[in-house]
Amino acid sequence: MFKPGVKRSVHLFAAPFLWTGIGAMLMVRGYGWLEPGHRLSYLSIALLLGSAKSLLILDKTAGKSLGRIVAFQDGTCLGAVYSWKTWLLVGVMMSCGILMRAFVTPGPLIGAVYCAIGWALCLSSRLGWRAWFRAVHPRVP
Repeated sequence: MFKPGVKRSVHLFAAPFLWTGIGAMLMVRGYGWLEPGHRLSYLSIALLLGSAKSLLILDKTAGKSLGRIVAFQDGTCLGAVYSWKTWLLVGVMMSCGILMRAFVTPGPLIGAVYCAIGWALCLSSRLGWRAWFRAVHPRVP
């Protein structure tokens, strides 16, 4: 049976890589839906709300996820980078986004929400990047 087992450092890289990549994609998509004349206003509000979500909610989630990963042995399946509950939540969130776009024409409000969520993911990914860097470079303070 094929089991893509990887080193713990790969998990520590994959976790923030996914958050950063998905966050950037959401921000790019959301930015495109903002009204050109009001982009700065919407983006400012989105960054403020996204920062609050990151610092108050997602940092805790990232910390728990990193705690799980640090406890892994080398050779753990790459898919275990997130718990099955987290993967389920990702699927639900993707489905909600698809359904929302199917029934509502994306505009500035949805664009601002996408930017806020994307920024929150990118900002909280800093915890994962720090953990990965420390794992790869243990002698650097």
